[in-house]
Amino acid sequence: MEPLLTAQHLRKKFGKLTAVDDITISVQAGECLALLGPNGAGKTTTVEMLEGLQSPDSGEIKIFGQSLKTHRQQIMQSIGVMLQETQLYKKLTVKETLQLFASFFQKSLSPVEAIAMVELGDKSKARLEHLSGGQKQRVYLACSLINEPRLLFLDEPTTGLDPQSRRMIWDLLIKHKGKDRGILLTTHYMDEAEKLADRVAIVDHGRIIANGTPSQLIREHCGEQVVCFRYQGLDAQEAKKRLLPHVPWMKDAVQIGASLELIAQDPVQIITELSRASDLQGLVLEQLEMRRSTLEDVFIKLTGRSIRDA
Repeated sequence: MEPLLTAQHLRKKFGKLTAVDDITISVQAGECLALLGPNGAGKTTTVEMLEGLQSPDSGEIKIFGQSLKTHRQQIMQSIGVMLQETQLYKKLTVKETLQLFASFFQKSLSPVEAIAMVELGDKSKARLEHLSGGQKQRVYLACSLINEPRLLFLDEPTTGLDPQSRRMIWDLLIKHKGKDRGILLTTHYMDEAEKLADRVAIVDHGRIIANGTPSQLIREHCGEQVVCFRYQGLDAQEAKKRLLPHVPWMKDAVQIGASLELIAQDPVQIITELSRASDLQGLVLEQLEMRRSTLEDVFIKLTGRSIRDA
């Protein structure tokens, strides 16, 4: 079955800066692809080219088997876009906003259906200027879904939402994928990527540096376990410096908050060696625990930073 989206060898430069350098990706029907990357990695530029907001310097984009360059108007009828920073006229009510967006398409849901879908029925007559940040975010999502798009682009869709609203959005998006629909998602929430994404592509310095299912990426780059530890009355970096002569693998430990974390292929051996080295240095472990590896660990290992700091 032909992918809903194929992008091959995309490149984009701004002056001397190469923002996107030979990126090739695809989105299949029934699939959610999460595009993850630090700020400045080329992720936003890539998505804007896929959405038709920017033109690539070279490369080809096909959506529903048609060239985005030559069939843009036709393609736009069947895609939905939710931008990270959406500015809508704040004096319109929620219902009026959805009526406006419905008018852009040949076929669409009714505003009442779209409002019910994001559970804002009690806010139908409220002006956007009177909504909370999370409620506005749900209106923006309803706007992107009004035409029941076959391909949905979501840029940070749950920013500002409380946990209950986030899970409501997740359930809605899982249902939306269906058999013939796809989603391209960008997010700073690793739990969101793990929950929604069938595949993940990590972008850095304008290139895709890893691509696969969340479980594949975790298994390939991190193994199964991470050892987390913290010392009583001692800064994490100072502890790392003092322990490094005794345990050379300490150079790979990453500071997360006040703790150090280490991807461990053999966690029992790591804990044994860490305890012995701590005793030799007279250091008191305040925290020592193991947890399962996550996409966040993959991201840190490949880019050298947490996505929350990126």
